[in-house]
Amino acid sequence: MSPRIFSRKSWPAALATVIVTAVGASMFMAHAPSSAQAPAAAPVVRGLPDFTELVDLVGPSVVNIRTLERASASGAGTADEQMLEFFRRFGIPVPPGVGPRGPRQERGQGEERPRGVGSGFILSADGLIMTNAHVVDGADELIVTLPDKREFKGKIVGADQRTDVAVVKIEATGLAPVKVGDVNRLRVGEWVMAIGSPFGLENTVTAGIVSAKQRDTGDFLPFIQTDVAINPGNSGGPLINMRGEVVGINSQIYSRSGGFQGISFAIPIDEAVRVADQLKANGRVTRGRIGVQIDQVSKDVAESLGLGQPRGALVRGVEANSPASRAGVEPGDIILKFDGKAIEKSLDLPRLVGNTKPGTRSTLSIWRRGAARDLSITVAELEPDKPEQRASAPEGTKPQAGVAAQSLGLTVAELTAAERENLQIKGGVRVASAEGAAARAGLREGDVIVGVANAEVANVRQFEAVVARQDKSKPISVLIRRGEWAQYAVIRPAR
Repeated sequence: MSPRIFSRKSWPAALATVIVTAVGASMFMAHAPSSAQAPAAAPVVRGLPDFTELVDLVGPSVVNIRTLERASASGAGTADEQMLEFFRRFGIPVPPGVGPRGPRQERGQGEERPRGVGSGFILSADGLIMTNAHVVDGADELIVTLPDKREFKGKIVGADQRTDVAVVKIEATGLAPVKVGDVNRLRVGEWVMAIGSPFGLENTVTAGIVSAKQRDTGDFLPFIQTDVAINPGNSGGPLINMRGEVVGINSQIYSRSGGFQGISFAIPIDEAVRVADQLKANGRVTRGRIGVQIDQVSKDVAESLGLGQPRGALVRGVEANSPASRAGVEPGDIILKFDGKAIEKSLDLPRLVGNTKPGTRSTLSIWRRGAARDLSITVAELEPDKPEQRASAPEGTKPQAGVAAQSLGLTVAELTAAERENLQIKGGVRVASAEGAAARAGLREGDVIVGVANAEVANVRQFEAVVARQDKSKPISVLIRRGEWAQYAVIRPAR
């Protein structure tokens, strides 16, 4: 309906009409049956939480940890230990004015000086304490201060750098241990509280909410993200839910300025306890490994391989004589399950394998050339990373630019025997040049194409035949080797 237009002459009449209409409407509303009025919705949140009882309950279990180091003969004066701990932790250059104060004084070799400060919490009544590995890393001596001001020398039972978890022991009895909570019950938006010693200020309480769960910031840990204020000295302290249970260890912050900016991360307590149990039993953590280098599966690759949606872990490389190699895993495979557990994203795999006891026989479900299959694999113990090996340089094979290869923007060449042996592959073609669609897809000179559209290619003739059968108006997936790494690329036709 067109809008009604009033002239100046008709304005009083129009105004009267509006007033009468409004009055009539108000009278109707005043006498309308109460059943016609919508009931007021109950508020979802009532007031703000009171943390006082939680502080009384958990406060006696939170400790301050000071670390000392033995000074060298040319040691400097006393440092601002809280700030130095912060800058060391996050790799921030130490600004002017922070560090040794006053003129440098010579110290005797072996004399102890303050090094850092952190927090921790009591695990058992006989003096076991959990904290971060970076809090105790490099310390020559630990001083643990309880909330009642008693001080004890601490001994490091074990520390695991990969998860940043450490266990410390003090000779004390009758202590108040924390109650460990269930991380699976923790919900985004739930109130949580932290107690620690930011900048050495013991028993400081801060609060906020859970911002997210399962944040991927490391290979072996999905972190809890919160907006609880965490500062230097809070490291190692507990993250507590509203039931007074510890659900995490405050460990990291995200900051562009070096100060707290509303994003902090805590190690889930279930992961921390699993690590602590091994540290108490063996002094170190034993993890499983299968010997693969992995990457995420992109949306384009998933669609081109018939997976439907991005999932699993793309195998980019397989270590020689590793469990994966012996099980028959190949570069380009996509691992969908480990021991029956689904791999939704690539980081799920190292966590599942790492938590598996070495020697365990497990099953890998993989996707290869458009079909799923299961492989049996025996998990080995995690070893230090091996140095990367490079493929040998090409040995002068003649590049060929067939019609099919040219349609993708490629010039390819046969592999030499030395190249096949170096890459431990049966066949493939070497990219002599890439331009157009191939270059846009990320291919470059020296890459080795071992598969096209879920089909293996052993030589140039087979490569040409497979490409010739493809619909040139649709994207084509290619599996390439680049040194020891394997990856998929999707070549899209020009539009």
